[in-house]
Amino acid sequence: MFAVTAQSFSTDDPLSGLVLGERPEPEAPDGWTTVTVKAASLNHHDLWSLRGVGLKEDALPMILGCDAAGYDEDGNEVVVHAVVSSPDWTGDETLDPRRSLLSERYQGTFAERVVVPRRNVVPKPASLSFEEAACLPTAWLTAYRMLFTQGGLKAGDTVLVQGAGGGVATALIALARAGGLRVLATSRDEAKRAKALELGAHEVFESGARLPVKVDAVMETVGRATWQHSIRALRPGGKLVISGTTSGPKLDDAMLTHIFFLQLSVIGSTMGTRAELAALVTMLDATGVRPLLDRTLPMEEARDGFAALASGDVFGKIVFTR
Repeated sequence: MFAVTAQSFSTDDPLSGLVLGERPEPEAPDGWTTVTVKAASLNHHDLWSLRGVGLKEDALPMILGCDAAGYDEDGNEVVVHAVVSSPDWTGDETLDPRRSLLSERYQGTFAERVVVPRRNVVPKPASLSFEEAACLPTAWLTAYRMLFTQGGLKAGDTVLVQGAGGGVATALIALARAGGLRVLATSRDEAKRAKALELGAHEVFESGARLPVKVDAVMETVGRATWQHSIRALRPGGKLVISGTTSGPKLDDAMLTHIFFLQLSVIGSTMGTRAELAALVTMLDATGVRPLLDRTLPMEEARDGFAALASGDVFGKIVFTR
């Protein structure tokens, strides 16, 4: 079958290890099922894998991809949940210390077929296209958990989304607006600020700009470049929810004095559970909110999608189709 595979690692030139071509058909062990992939979305995780982050050399060659939507063995339309927990694990799968994502220990979704645990498939409503549904399991699920589980936000709260443009950030804006929140967003790029307004942000600002109000929560995926601005933007008792550090994890000043004096909460958030994915799918089905697609490419042109993501020339999700 055709697949998009990590063959080797390179920090400086990650795409040099990307191979497109034939791979053996997967075999589903007991308790697993085979999903025929119709669409799969690209994430920064896939680029990091090509750099050797989160993926061990002895696991190569590894089919990349965490997210997919397609047909299960019975012909049902499904969305694939990317977090694979231990067989005996109960409760929140993201807290399982032995959990992994598809494309780390198990072959990923950038292929004609992928095998996953049966419990990792969620019904796809007819209202969502395969391309839209394929955006949900990583970026959109991460955003949902950040806002409503870890952030505990409710209608009427004010939230700041840092770094509008990436898959998680665009999902945060759309979901926050759909959930009745007042949404502020930042970006260094004027065009991305304009798109954030179209997506549902109430107000947009240049990165680091002084805000007219203090916010209830900040959604942080950028890290070092925006950290101090995020802390200063919060009201006393506010929450900073962080799920990524695209500008780097090492802080010049963690602003610990602000954190303890203003009694701020700094909360980590990673992916989401199967139950949260099902709730997210239901929310989109009910509200009509849809993922923003930057571009859709046939899987045979995956290298172009990786190159666009690596360059940062993206607003929304890149999706590969079969």
